[in-house]
Amino acid sequence: MTTPVVQVASLVKRFGDFAAVDDVSFDIERGEIFGILGPNGSGKTTTIRMLCGLMSPTSGTATVAGADIARDPDRVKSRIGYMSQSFGLYRDLTVDENLEFYAGVYELGARKTERIAWGKREMRLEEIGPRLAGVLSGGQRQRLALACAMMHAPEVVFLDEPTAGVDPAARRLFWTIIRERAADGVTMIVTTHYMDEAERFDRLVFLSRGRRMALGTPAEVKAQFGSHLSLEDIFVQLQEKES
Repeated sequence: MTTPVVQVASLVKRFGDFAAVDDVSFDIERGEIFGILGPNGSGKTTTIRMLCGLMSPTSGTATVAGADIARDPDRVKSRIGYMSQSFGLYRDLTVDENLEFYAGVYELGARKTERIAWGKREMRLEEIGPRLAGVLSGGQRQRLALACAMMHAPEVVFLDEPTAGVDPAARRLFWTIIRERAADGVTMIVTTHYMDEAERFDRLVFLSRGRRMALGTPAEVKAQFGSHLSLEDIFVQLQEKES
């Protein structure tokens, strides 16, 4: 049996007396598309920040791509990619110039040309041509951002609301690309408020008030709450509890 690429055990993060994350545990397998879901204030952002090596836990342990988030956060950061809604593209640079910039940030050296070609090909950027990032559509910008975030070939990629604000066709293409990257063995960890997208996850964890409420495939999670409920129903229930 292979070792999970992400292992989270009894993770806790406190801010004074407030537990933002309270005894959360789960594993993620290599090549999974895994969702971390929950309403605002559920603890998902704090969990992700800890798993990215940006914040130390109060207690508990977690490893990401073989690196301990508390003891070796810099090693974690070197092995992951992170793409947020506001990923730092340079709007006055072209597609190629943005890719070249991030290749330089990651100090790819001799791998630079190969990785830029990979990013343009796999993210369907070749048809865009030498356009400035600032004039791209929302879907095109998201694909460019993902190419930049994966320029160093990370083992694990965190995608924070990656399709927010893009049209349905662009969302479908982006999810095709996510599935392709997972098939290559990259673990894709995603947050989304589109519950129809959550049905695409291999597995997911639902958080509420810092605690794990459900874990499993979409079908298993729905069964834990009641098989008649959709993921949207579950999300709304948890949201109402936190309001």
